[in-house]
Amino acid sequence: MYKEIPYDFTIQSLGECTIPSPINVSYFTRDTKRILFNIYLDQNESLKSPEEKPLSIEVAGPREKIFFDPSKTKAAIVTCGGLCPGINDVIRSLVMELYHRYGVRNIMGIRYGFQGLIPKFRHPIVELTPDSVKDINTIGGSILSSSRGRQDIGEMTNALKRMNADLLFCVGGDGTMRATECITKEITRRGLNIGVIGVPKTIDNDLNLIQKTFGFDTAISESGKAIQCAHVEARGAPNGIGLVKIMGRQSGHIAAGATLAQTDVNFVLIPEVPFDLEGEKGFLKAVERRLRERSHCVILVAEGAGQEHIHQEGQRLETDASGNPRLLDIGIFLKARIEEYFSKIGKEINLKYIDPSYTIRSVPANASDSMYCGALGQYAVHAGMAGKTGMLVGLMKDEYVHIPLNAISSGTMVDPGGNIWMRVLEATGQPPSMKND
Repeated sequence: MYKEIPYDFTIQSLGECTIPSPINVSYFTRDTKRILFNIYLDQNESLKSPEEKPLSIEVAGPREKIFFDPSKTKAAIVTCGGLCPGINDVIRSLVMELYHRYGVRNIMGIRYGFQGLIPKFRHPIVELTPDSVKDINTIGGSILSSSRGRQDIGEMTNALKRMNADLLFCVGGDGTMRATECITKEITRRGLNIGVIGVPKTIDNDLNLIQKTFGFDTAISESGKAIQCAHVEARGAPNGIGLVKIMGRQSGHIAAGATLAQTDVNFVLIPEVPFDLEGEKGFLKAVERRLRERSHCVILVAEGAGQEHIHQEGQRLETDASGNPRLLDIGIFLKARIEEYFSKIGKEINLKYIDPSYTIRSVPANASDSMYCGALGQYAVHAGMAGKTGMLVGLMKDEYVHIPLNAISSGTMVDPGGNIWMRVLEATGQPPSMKND
């Protein structure tokens, strides 16, 4: 997999850092401190940098010399895309680090995502201070709100220039990081000294290179509560079935993680593993066998699973404002098909359907995610004040690192032949394949 991707982990800089850092720590991180991209010995020979050295990534952390003078620095923060547990924690961490550690007193909050940089929307800019963000980690969502959809890169760059912004921190997923990369390129083309730093956000945990995205741990924890309820309902009636649909547009990371954390699930359906509905080896027959053996069943389905069973031939695929395909409701579809199947064979079932998706993404971050968000905010500020740009901060191999925006993409899947899915099959006892061929 790695051999096919020509990664370049060079981090762009606005210029020489000449200002002593004001932060009071006993250590600083050098730009020369790097980690190996790959931990497997047999792959390192084929993974070389342009200088023919082993491919490596710059480690995050405070630098001894910084680029921006904190007393004259103006920072802006924007949150984009869907809601996710932990956004407010990141905002709070960014503000606290800028204000208390570096002494930056001018911090702007951009309302409603990138729309807030477009004049026609007339969204007001808000001032962010330690007092205004001190308790926001206790509530879900984003105090800056969000939006989806493409905006004009030139207009957004014009807005940053008008506001005299020195730093822009963008919190969002793959689409946001693509837009952030385009903003960086336009800023560079114009020769402006504006640093752009991304903080990656996707509750689905499907960004490449990033070990874990914030909100994922909370999503697993909250999904576990829904699974527990489904299990209670399933065991509470003859031939009880608890059906739970959770997030996972293109990947089943949340479904797999929740299953391993809450081992009451008997079937997990994810986008990466196709299944048949009918037939001797199909899903419905497998559910029938489970009910015959144990009299109850819990099914967990990711929202992107089984879309091929719902789409009718010739049906036009719609997309949302961000260009993502609009999924058809696999949960409602499965509920109807399961009830139809057992009605045809004359077997009474008691099916309860639970969809906690919007509840999960709207709750505050749990302790694990809150700690992670705090670290991401701190490291993002360290990078920004040191004049780094066109990059994001993330966790890789248990180290916080700097990754160029152009190296990041979404769509990292659960490997059907990998360790995680093998553990899911062990935990559930479901057939390795529910395909008739």
